[in-house]
Amino acid sequence: MANKLYPDAAAALDGLLRDGLLIACGGFGLCGIPERLLDAVRDSGVKDLTFASNNAGIDGEGIGKLLRTRQVRKMISSYVGENKEFERQYLSGELEVEFCPQGTLAERMRAGGAGIPGFYTRTGVGTLVAEGKEVKSFRGEDYILEEGIFADLALVKAWKADETGNVVFRKTARNFNVPAATCGKVCVVEVEEIVPTGSLDPDAIHLPGVYVQRLVVGAPYDKKIEFRTVREKETA
Repeated sequence: MANKLYPDAAAALDGLLRDGLLIACGGFGLCGIPERLLDAVRDSGVKDLTFASNNAGIDGEGIGKLLRTRQVRKMISSYVGENKEFERQYLSGELEVEFCPQGTLAERMRAGGAGIPGFYTRTGVGTLVAEGKEVKSFRGEDYILEEGIFADLALVKAWKADETGNVVFRKTARNFNVPAATCGKVCVVEVEEIVPTGSLDPDAIHLPGVYVQRLVVGAPYDKKIEFRTVREKETA
């Protein structure tokens, strides 16, 4: 079996990057985002990228780094807040945005990973989300047709992986990482730790190694928090 482990993020993406890619990216806010891989994409200089991701991080973090360098042409997202540069580029016409309800986005990725080209959903019926989409009635209710996402590349952040690419996520960092991983033609995973093959409980594997082509260790990480709210210290 070919060695899936690469020495760094740039090496893990070598030969995979080009202008105009559709990239599926895991993460939710700043939780479970593939930081090292996104840095390597930025440093490569590729442009006109389309990202399918729950959101674009925040200013200067996550995909927000690539927005600042004008490398992103389009975002397929469900949440577009907490990012002033995202807002500025969208309102000025520099960035195309395909707004997608969160559950629909997750299912579009999952469908792509399962080879399903489209599915019907009630979410978005009668709203702007439904504009230009086929409407079909089932049991007297209208549904709109949504297309599966088939990405050129998937970028994923995980907790542990074994040497064959079986992956475990930690708590809420699992978020969009699994559907994003499955819908990419090539999946690159950055992890905090590589463990020997056979050391992970088979019943605890969240993403089987068959979906993973390349691995890179990204640790150590700084824990980034979007908002920190604390109360003032009370005097004795």
